[in-house]
Amino acid sequence: MFDSVLMVCAGNICRSPTAEYILKKKLDKTAVSVSSAGLTAMKGKPADSMAQALASEQGIDMSQHQGRQLDSALVAQNSLILVMEHRHLDDLCSRYPEARGKTFLLGKWIGDKEVPDPYRQSREAFEHVYELIDSACSAWQQYL
Repeated sequence: MFDSVLMVCAGNICRSPTAEYILKKKLDKTAVSVSSAGLTAMKGKPADSMAQALASEQGIDMSQHQGRQLDSALVAQNSLILVMEHRHLDDLCSRYPEARGKTFLLGKWIGDKEVPDPYRQSREAFEHVYELIDSACSAWQQYL
């Protein structure tokens, strides 16, 4: 079993914080810690306003989120790392080879689906991403 999950995307303001907060809600009664970071993080920035609005409609408060850069300490501290796209997997594992055996696509259990970046796109794009993330997090629950 995993005791800590790190969600990773590019900027750490749309997808990975959404995944972090959705999975935290789903794992509320467990001891698994969930956090997020970005490969090219917008450090210190809040979660995207549309991502926050959609989460809020589902009873999830992301207002405390601040973008955080992925580093070797975060890789070492987490027993499972979930990324949004194949290129994130490749980039992360080339930077941190020690992460290879514990890094997977968030969409692994829903047909290896990638989660596209909704940054600066329509509400519909964010809704699609939210649904993908929610489905993927539900699928990961049985392994956590």
